[in-house]
Amino acid sequence: MKIVACNSNRPLAEAVSEILAMPLTKASIRRFADMEVFVEIHENVRGEDVFVMQPTSFPANDNLMELLVTLDALRRSSARRITAVIPYFGYARQDRKTASRSPISAKLVANLITEAGANRVLTMDLHAAQIQGFFDIPVDNLYAAPLFSRDIQQHYKGRDLMIVSPDVGGVVRARAIATRLNCDLAIIDKRRERAGHSEVMNVIGDVVGRDCILVDDLVDSGGTHCNAADALIKRGARSASAYVTHGVLSGAAVARIASSPIEMMTITDSIMATDEVKRCANIRELTIAPLLAEAMRRISDESSVSSLFD
Repeated sequence: MKIVACNSNRPLAEAVSEILAMPLTKASIRRFADMEVFVEIHENVRGEDVFVMQPTSFPANDNLMELLVTLDALRRSSARRITAVIPYFGYARQDRKTASRSPISAKLVANLITEAGANRVLTMDLHAAQIQGFFDIPVDNLYAAPLFSRDIQQHYKGRDLMIVSPDVGGVVRARAIATRLNCDLAIIDKRRERAGHSEVMNVIGDVVGRDCILVDDLVDSGGTHCNAADALIKRGARSASAYVTHGVLSGAAVARIASSPIEMMTITDSIMATDEVKRCANIRELTIAPLLAEAMRRISDESSVSSLFD
């Protein structure tokens, strides 16, 4: 078993490497003067079980290209099996045709990863579960729900909790955590006028006097979560917090969250946090390194990954 780390989130790869007591494979992943990606593996990987770690977060196209070129380098180096470890799968929001003559980019990216040489994919909290079907290779989709549930129990013990889904599409995810915590579920009914903008329409559920926790797979501009927190407070909630797997946090998202009524937003390190995120008083980070490391160990040992969530 070998681990190759690309450049998108090296601290996470180093944390996984430390947990598995396995040094990262020596490799050079750099740019030519015209920004073409160049990859060279400096260790023998012939016949090895290789894991390539690379979230395809901002800059999404550069990081995706790094992953593809690294997969190709390993395939041409005769690696026995190559697993693409993609904690955050970019382009996942483009999982269907939303208008005439529009692409299904998630399927295109799945094809690229497969053709580049990946034999299987390990990812986390896909935006849409059906993306697993876009691949013709095995996909292990890990869930942050157990991690979030334990953290909520530690930090919100003794409070009157209500789990809230920020939209109808996220009900299954929110219900999984509500079931684990044995607490009630509310839903935000929203209308999205255009990409990156949303308007809260209604809160389904009695949130008066409750400590509400929004649960979602990703936060990008922060508008949905800030609007949802505003709506919850206006409808009598005692507090509003959030647990989100992928902290994309583009543009003015951090400033928007900092000035919002969100008591605390907890994200994972699936995407490497910027300095601005680290300085924000109401954003904190949970590590997924132990979960990824255990999943990778089980894949290499050919043992059950799904039993991680039993």
